[in-house]
Amino acid sequence: MIIGREKEKRILQDLLSIEEPQFCAVYGRRRVGKTYLIRESFNYQFTFQHAGIANGTLRQQLTAFRNSLTAAGMKTAIPKTWIDAFELLKLLINQAPAGKKVIFIDELPWMDTPKSNLIGVLESFWNGWATARPQKDIILIVCGSATSWITKKLLKNKGGLRGRLTNRIKLAPFTLRECEQFASASNLVLGRKDILELFMALGGIPYYWSFLKKGLSVAQNIDQLFFDETAPLKDEFEALYHILFRRPANYIKVIESLNRTKAGMTREEILKASGLSDGGTFSTILEELEECGFIRHYTDIDTVESNAIFQLIDNYTLFYYHCIKKNAFSDEHYWTNTYLSAEHNTWKGLAFERVCLLHIPQIKHALGISGVRTNVCSWVAKGDSSHRGAQIDLLLQRADGFTDICEIKHTKDSFVIDSSYAKILEHKREIFAKLSKDKQTQHIVMITVSGVAHNEYWNIIQNEITVDDLFV
Repeated sequence: MIIGREKEKRILQDLLSIEEPQFCAVYGRRRVGKTYLIRESFNYQFTFQHAGIANGTLRQQLTAFRNSLTAAGMKTAIPKTWIDAFELLKLLINQAPAGKKVIFIDELPWMDTPKSNLIGVLESFWNGWATARPQKDIILIVCGSATSWITKKLLKNKGGLRGRLTNRIKLAPFTLRECEQFASASNLVLGRKDILELFMALGGIPYYWSFLKKGLSVAQNIDQLFFDETAPLKDEFEALYHILFRRPANYIKVIESLNRTKAGMTREEILKASGLSDGGTFSTILEELEECGFIRHYTDIDTVESNAIFQLIDNYTLFYYHCIKKNAFSDEHYWTNTYLSAEHNTWKGLAFERVCLLHIPQIKHALGISGVRTNVCSWVAKGDSSHRGAQIDLLLQRADGFTDICEIKHTKDSFVIDSSYAKILEHKREIFAKLSKDKQTQHIVMITVSGVAHNEYWNIIQNEITVDDLFV
């Protein structure tokens, strides 16, 4: 059963009713559920389906392609080139019964080995053959986790495949609401605070959530997922980056640099911290990390685009650096044993901020500004002799003349604004109004897990958002 994905499923199923050849690319990060979505949407009925081999040679890729042809009913020798392979695919299609021919090629980027000319052959197959058939019956669906490859070779192709895609689907991780639906469908009895904590560690990656076990607490589940001797996700970090990027070392250097700071870094700061060289390759690394959803870049009203801030936002990666990697003694019950530690609470605060950044539409909905154009950013002012510094977790600079200064706090119980914290909030608003170029009316908004205690200082805020609002 597919959880959510209604729009994506409808796009795929509608391909069957269109009287023209269709070429659709489905992409998104590893483990997000691309293959499952495609198979379920077509009820596992394909004229031909194939999956590339991770790190496979050209010979291995062609052998696997032959095996897929055999599974589809064609007995043949191993093709020597992709030209030979796709000629065999044409023959298979011509022999298929009348009606729509759904061709599903999974992990296409893995098939693109050096000097194999896969893209040239794919271009010829589509432009010179599939679209020329009078039957207009071909539905070609290609899929891949290497989002950067899909973007460069298909979406932004400068050759014969330029503009040839009829549909594209970028499959996003689950939201909190979809994770709640997934838990319910899996008969996992979890409250919203439990789902929030699991999301802070796993993100919205369905594959990770599929390993959760009934009857275990959140801490027990995280232990069995990451810290047990046979934990299924024990080595996920290495696999994640090595499969997505052909030369992952430099990508990880950028990630490690961004992990050291909460608010993010400029391009120059990342270069200095990572020791990488500036240039086109570095720009590509930043673009691909953002395309895959590991980082984001933002500018505020005081910052030009060329000096944008890059920030690590992937929850699983944060969890790896702040928790998994720190389990130096290989404690199989690390999470349970550190559950109440100060280090654990520090991670929770940081991770909750990232969850909020991934749920901006839900935050805007709670504020009643879903249709208002909004710049989403953070803001930092360094202190000097004339004023104290200030950091704002989340700014929503709205086109309707207001700016929301959002404070994000993760606490077990209702958050209490006392006199000292009220002064901190007021200082942030004052220093932002004084030092930024933002001349709009500023509202203070509190985003918390369990709400804000309505005491004498509560009126300093204009709106409050709780975790329930993020489940919309």
